[in-house]
Order: sequence, then structure tokens, then C-alpha cells
Amino acid sequence: MDKNNSANLLEVNNIEVVYNDIIQVLRGVSLHVTEGGIVALLGTNGAGKTTTLRAISGLLKPENGFIRDGHIQFDGSDITNVLGTQVVKLGAVMVPEGRRVFKHLTVDENIRVGSITRKDGSRNIRKDHEQMYSHFPRLSEITHRMAGYCSGGEQQMIAIARALMAAPKMLMLDEPSLGLAPLLVKEIFRNIETINQELKTTILVVEQNAKIALQISDYAYIMESGKIVLEGPSKELRDNPDVKEFYMGITQGGGRKSFKEVKSYKRRKRWM
Repeated sequence: MDKNNSANLLEVNNIEVVYNDIIQVLRGVSLHVTEGGIVALLGTNGAGKTTTLRAISGLLKPENGFIRDGHIQFDGSDITNVLGTQVVKLGAVMVPEGRRVFKHLTVDENIRVGSITRKDGSRNIRKDHEQMYSHFPRLSEITHRMAGYCSGGEQQMIAIARALMAAPKMLMLDEPSLGLAPLLVKEIFRNIETINQELKTTILVVEQNAKIALQISDYAYIMESGKIVLEGPSKELRDNPDVKEFYMGITQGGGRKSFKEVKSYKRRKRWM
């Protein structure tokens, strides 16, 4: 990925994020997402991944956060500290962690809600609505079920379909595999690949499951303690011994190592 490439749809440049005017969460974070690509942002809990997505999505203000330094550009527009509604209108849509569906609406009603910001006519909206059931055939069998009674995997599909109904240029996914069974995780990530390839939607995915995220992405960043500590083409990171050990749990002896056994300063020292 060429950082100076004019095809960068998203550019996050050296941002610092502060909550309540005193708590600094992000420290000089920079990342770029090329138009049409899939970029993964990896790291353990508390690394700053979700805060990075919120900064891009304009969702910091409700939590008393703001970008104190640096700037963010999306599709040529400066979106630094811009409100989330405006960011969505520009074409950057986030699927938050936790499968937040409208539990008392049906599956179909949830999906339709995603088109509320669109101005391109009912014909295009109907076409995309039908396409959602093509991408998520499981949902076509439960269109009239209340979303609150759907399984975790089904709710994740609903949340992604609802976001796609906004016709985004870039889809941001926060921990899409969280709490799902391995087979469902594979299905969700296959859907993500299909969306990228068939809808030409740029994807920025935040994940703790480094193995599967590196399999589907073109480029990846690894965060620790509010900073980017490693980046590169996903294929190279998959072969990186530190990434294998600390994020995939694969040691040179072929065994697996728990994250709890690894001191964070050790890998920072090896990467710096």
C-alpha cells in the first residue's frame, strides 16, 4: 500500500484522542485505507481500536471525547471531529461492536432502516434491499421475526445488512466475530469478502481474531496502548514470527501461547 497514493479513500494522520479533556487514549495514530481494499486493525482489548473507529465515525462527542491533534480525511473531505450523521452522509458507515439491532423491529424492518439517509430514489433502494437477502440468504428465511429473537450470528448479519443499505463507500466493522461460534465467524467473514468483491465496498475491520482478519485483508495495522506498533501487507504479517506468537498463539515449537502469559512490554521492545 502506497501511503501517498491518491486512491486512499481514508487517511488518518497522526491523531490524538482525549476523553474528558484529560484521558489520552490515542497517541499519534496514522493509517490509510485504499479505495476498494480490505484493511484490518488488530490488537488486544484496550489497545485503542474501537476509539479509532469512533474517531473516524464521528462518535466521540457522545462520550466526551474529541480529536485534540492531527486530522482525518475521507474521500477528500476533512471529517476531523465532524458529527456522525455527516460522516454517514459522506459514505463512511460503522457497524458497532455488540450486534446492536432494533430488537422490537422485524429483521426486514431493521434492514430497511439503514436506507433512511439515502436520496437516490426508491428504485435503487428496493434493488439494494433485495440484494441484502442475496448476500445473507439466512435472513430471507426469517424476515418477519423480531430481531431480538434472532441468534447472535443472525443479528450480526442484520447489522451489516442495515449498514449496507446506506450504500456506503466504506464499511467499518468493529469486532464482527465477537461472541460467535467458529463456523459463524467463517460465514461472516466470507460475507465480508463477498461484499468487498461484488459491491466494491471498501472495508475497515477491527478484530482480535488476527488469523481470520489477516486471511481476508490486503493490509493490516497492529495497535498497542493507543499507538500503531506494526503495519504491512497482510501476507507479510501472517508470516511475521512475532505476530504468529503474540496474536495467533503459535510458537516456534508448534504449540500455543496464552495472551495472559505474554508481557506487553516484551513485544513492544521487539517491535521498536
